[in-house]
Amino acid sequence: MAYLSDNEIKNLKFARVGINVLISSKSSIYNPELIEIGDNSRIDDFCSISGKVTIGRNVHISSYAMVLGGTAGVILEDFSGVSFGCKIFSSSDDYSGKFLTNATIPEEFKSVTRAPIKISKHAIVGTNSVIFPGVIIEEGCAIGAMTLVNKSTTPWGVYAGIPARRIRDRSQDLIRLELQFNAER
Repeated sequence: MAYLSDNEIKNLKFARVGINVLISSKSSIYNPELIEIGDNSRIDDFCSISGKVTIGRNVHISSYAMVLGGTAGVILEDFSGVSFGCKIFSSSDDYSGKFLTNATIPEEFKSVTRAPIKISKHAIVGTNSVIFPGVIIEEGCAIGAMTLVNKSTTPWGVYAGIPARRIRDRSQDLIRLELQFNAER
């Protein structure tokens, strides 16, 4: 995987970018002036990041993921992760048939839901999952592969299914590991 140089990252003119940030040269970044990236975070090949997006420290966005912040925004807190092929949408057209849809249609003919998304600290989103506008994935949650998250979660749960449902609790041992990790840095 080829990453952009520090100078190439600087030339993109992000709202803010930390140190030791890795961004694949094969990723697509739109509206970098609205994007903040914290220290030690990584964006892999073929990702698409656009709109208002805040990426914390030690965040990994894996290949083929889409993080579409639009105007409402997406927040990925420290130590969170987005696995291969995930789709995160902070806005969505109304598909009921009462309105026109798609990006070529003026706003007055559409009904668009826009709501911020937050993926909290230590949350991980499994491969090919989809997150809808307005969802908060609370601290420590693990979202299983191919899960459709259309409602917010409660902390430290494992969620799976279409739509997502809590299937069990998740261990909080990683909090101790975070403290050890930070102490060693």
